[in-house]
Amino acid sequence: MNQKLFSKDFTLVVIGQIISLFGNAIIRFALPLYLLNLTGSSALYGTVTACAFIPAILLSPIGGIVADRVNKRNIMVILDFFTAFVILAFALLMKEANLILLLTVTLMLLYGIAGAYQPSVQASIPALTSQDNFMAANSIINTISSFASLIGPVLGGILYSAYGLEPVLWVCIVCFLASAVMEIFIQIPFRKQDSAGGIFKTAGADFAQSVRFIRKEKPVIGKAVLIVCGINLFLSAMIIVGLPYLVTEVLNLEALQANRLYGYAQGALAAGGLAGGVTAGIFANKLAIHKSGNLIIACAVCAFPISVSLLLFSSGIVNYIVLSVCCFVIMVFSTLFSVQMLSFIQTETPQNLIGKVIAVILTVSMCAQPLGNAFYGILFEICKGYEYVVVLFSGVVSLIIAVKARSMFKSFFAE
Repeated sequence: MNQKLFSKDFTLVVIGQIISLFGNAIIRFALPLYLLNLTGSSALYGTVTACAFIPAILLSPIGGIVADRVNKRNIMVILDFFTAFVILAFALLMKEANLILLLTVTLMLLYGIAGAYQPSVQASIPALTSQDNFMAANSIINTISSFASLIGPVLGGILYSAYGLEPVLWVCIVCFLASAVMEIFIQIPFRKQDSAGGIFKTAGADFAQSVRFIRKEKPVIGKAVLIVCGINLFLSAMIIVGLPYLVTEVLNLEALQANRLYGYAQGALAAGGLAGGVTAGIFANKLAIHKSGNLIIACAVCAFPISVSLLLFSSGIVNYIVLSVCCFVIMVFSTLFSVQMLSFIQTETPQNLIGKVIAVILTVSMCAQPLGNAFYGILFEICKGYEYVVVLFSGVVSLIIAVKARSMFKSFFAE
């Protein structure tokens, strides 16, 4: 039976995601920026953000296993309430505890929660809509994420610059509480699966089953994950560390202006994701999976204008505009690629494996992120005054990976 896309339950998931992701966008913008403002160290910033990814990597497979064995609605509700509690605890302790340690632990918890949360959202899509609507549904979820990420950093930058960190924290607490209450009313079809024994034995068996599916039955998924790892390591990590560092510490912008401009730059990233998500929804039936490699090439090429601008121009505003525009374009193409691949995976994966398979993919692809963050944090510190070299290195390596990816996709889908 062909379900309509905007059923009551899918609509509630969408609304809950809008509120929750809005809170996530603000808190992930404000806390690392607060650290960077306090210390001015790209190495410390890169190390802390690298540490923050570790729980997400560890908890993603658990989140996927739980998503297939527990009602997905309950997972979303519990984790949103817990996120609100974590931010509240930070707000109460920030003037009492060692701030760098508290920031690190809080970010680790927030990223860990997100790692456990996301497989439930992605795995709920096939349960709430028909296969014909997978691309459109994924496009909507990606668009919401990008829209929240567009508005969140901009408002977060304005709030943070004008009033400091505390009001930002309270806005985020309200967002997560509202999202949790909204999700209580969602009804997601759920069928209990048989257990393989104890919790650890069951988890091990589920993880092995999903890895076996990716390696043996759908090897193209495994190859795509390795490509995403390479792009995360050499391009995404450069943007995550380089964007705040360049805008707030390198481009010689006045401090309060730099914080606001960084918020706008984050907004440009999110606007690119929004544009990519909308484009994927509009052209859902015209995007050819065998041409996905071209999208990654387009992402890699965008690093070169940033490097050239940093080398040739001394104006902070000129460099800022080039950086923001290139980040926008990178997000357009990377979102198109993500929506394409996720829809392909959901279509090709059996219903009882979707949560676990998505979790394994998220886990493996995220493994490169903390390494990349720490690597670029140190590299930017070593190359002070020559930041264009770091960006150029990122572009060259990413382009090599992207060209190999295009060949791989063409060969797999030509068979």
